[in-house]
Amino acid sequence: MKLTADRITDAGMAVFAETGYHGLSMRRVAERLDVHAGSLYYHVPNKTALLQLMADRVARQAYDAGTAALADLDAGSDWQARVTAQAAALRRSIRRHPGGAIMFADSPKTLSHGALSVLERLLDTLAEAGLPAEQCGTAADTLLSHVTGYVLQEQSEPPVVPPGPEAATDLHRRFPRTMAAAAHDQEQQFARSLDLICAGIATLLPRSGAPGEMR
Repeated sequence: MKLTADRITDAGMAVFAETGYHGLSMRRVAERLDVHAGSLYYHVPNKTALLQLMADRVARQAYDAGTAALADLDAGSDWQARVTAQAAALRRSIRRHPGGAIMFADSPKTLSHGALSVLERLLDTLAEAGLPAEQCGTAADTLLSHVTGYVLQEQSEPPVVPPGPEAATDLHRRFPRTMAAAAHDQEQQFARSLDLICAGIATLLPRSGAPGEMR
């Protein structure tokens, strides 16, 4: 099969899923494709370029997922619903890839068109809601950082040795609120976290009627 940048990106993501960032190398990607490492460099010049392609793919998939999520909303959906749809779609999308949170978090630094599209659309949503221009960037960055951080925790490795019954009982006794919070359903917890962030953003919107009423 013909060697292409897309095939190399596929192989790179597969190696990344198995070994993480530090285990990713052009040599291992070449081995996965059963080709000589030198043949990769015509299509992808180095590991940095490969990581950029991988990050951009994750970001573009996230953008497409957000497009589909927005299309599923009712025509009259408010800005909170549009923000939540984009954030939830981003989480679902990057969770599909081991290490997806790290790749997406790095993608804006490489000027990935996919990542910049995700950010631009979110900024549009916030601006259309009436959020002052000087606050839009901070709000969008907070939302994206929250989503990637949330997925990063979900994709992290569990403890090497899970606590035994006695240790678990002791943890619940010493840290009851923390342990109770950790037991919450992850989907519900994520939805509540977005509600909390949106509630904070809403306090920055201009008043548009009776005292205390927000847009």
